[in-house]
Amino acid sequence: MEDTPQATSSVETRKPPRISWYRSPVSREDLIALNKRSDLMGFLQTLGFMAVLIATGGGAVWAVYHVHWLLAVVLFFCHGTCASFLINGFHELIHDSVFRTRFLNRLFLWIFSFWGWYSFVHFWASHTEHHKYTLHPPDDGEVVLPIQIQRKAYLKRAFIDPLGLWGTLKLFARWSVGRVEGDWECALFPESNVAGRRRLFNWARFVLAGHVAIVTVCLAMGWWYVPLVTTFSRFYGAWLFALCNSAQHIGLTDNVPDFRLCCRTILLDPITQFLYWHMNYHTEHHMYAAVPCYKLGKLHRLIRDDLPHCPRGLYETWTHIAEIQRKQEDDPDYQFVAELPTQPATQPVT
Repeated sequence: MEDTPQATSSVETRKPPRISWYRSPVSREDLIALNKRSDLMGFLQTLGFMAVLIATGGGAVWAVYHVHWLLAVVLFFCHGTCASFLINGFHELIHDSVFRTRFLNRLFLWIFSFWGWYSFVHFWASHTEHHKYTLHPPDDGEVVLPIQIQRKAYLKRAFIDPLGLWGTLKLFARWSVGRVEGDWECALFPESNVAGRRRLFNWARFVLAGHVAIVTVCLAMGWWYVPLVTTFSRFYGAWLFALCNSAQHIGLTDNVPDFRLCCRTILLDPITQFLYWHMNYHTEHHMYAAVPCYKLGKLHRLIRDDLPHCPRGLYETWTHIAEIQRKQEDDPDYQFVAELPTQPATQPVT
């Protein structure tokens, strides 16, 4: 995020185009069934994920006092690996599609937002534009190509991410004192959006004050391990999350009205897919954003004959991405254009 004085963004002063997105055909009956949310399935996904965090975090704390410290380190790292995926649960709850009951969506959204240091106020505004204008700059300011993943930067983030923690603290502190900066923030929250800015600032104050209270009380009581499994849990062990989440759009084509060309679906093992909240079906998610995450696999099976090749596993995925990035080093304008099973959509952007 760029820290610059408040400015008027081009997103705010121009009328964004209306994009005629291609979507793989799905029958009306199938789409109605796919869009149905379930409190039971929502609980299985959400409480199941939280149970994993409680088990790994609790196991790490137990190991501190009852087993060798090396085992505690391993369990803390496992906890961080799982907690890094908090943002994917947060993302799904933002879509309001996990539970049938709206209150449950909101309740767990607040929990995940607080636990993971996320602002649902900012993300809702930003992510709405990302879905409408996926990889169409400047109207999609959330994901802008090209994105280069450097090995050194990845390794720093994969184990312990102090810069990520520092950046998050600065961001929430800035919002807490009522400052909006950068073109994208100013476009999402212009000065005229008084109510939106108020909500953004108030949530930031709540999150910052809450985590400061947790750390202060725990340190005073000698419970140094509690902040490690709560306040700081998303700032270490992000190796698996980074491999999954960074693959969604990297190296693909921007300024095209076809989600098959600007989003990447990858096939993952059931455990990683569960932790990732099924966002490996990313093309399907962009095509039909109202479909709950736990039904994206079924949607994929319905439309897979209309999709380009979907890499199986993270090794195949990142081998291909590395090949794309090598070509981009020689030709910075190169973008991978997936081979489609049918003629690519030609709807004009209007």
